[in-house]
Amino acid sequence: MDKIPMTPAGHNALEVELKQLKSVERPAIIKAIAEAREHGDLSENAEYHSAREKQSFIEGRIKELEGVLSLAEVIDPAKLTGTIKFGARVTLVDEDTDEEKTWQIVGEHEANVEKGLLNIKSPIARALIGKDVGDSVEVRTPGGEKSYEVLDIVYS
Repeated sequence: MDKIPMTPAGHNALEVELKQLKSVERPAIIKAIAEAREHGDLSENAEYHSAREKQSFIEGRIKELEGVLSLAEVIDPAKLTGTIKFGARVTLVDEDTDEEKTWQIVGEHEANVEKGLLNIKSPIARALIGKDVGDSVEVRTPGGEKSYEVLDIVYS
């Protein structure tokens, strides 16, 4: 299996979620199932079926997180320099609208566009890899062609 690149912050967030699921969510749902069983006939017990469904989701998420964390390759961006690569915080200006955006290129399991965390496999991130300050970048997006200029690259 391929290693999954991840920043230290992303790795920590997944570990915290896994710990929460195992130490809080799992015991709570086991208790809820036991209480629902006490209500009698399970075939018509909505609380029981709801709790079992939630348990299934929690167990699936635990397995997914354990798998991702076992393959994680934590890359500390603070130790990197130079052209754009994984972990870089990149400030771009849209050459059509002069709108500035700042993105950090991260692994797919920690990506969140609203927080400025860009999946390394996204079209924009793939187009940015290897570029330097002042370079122009053409990106083919679902909304059409976009042109950006790289204003700044920070590794922290």
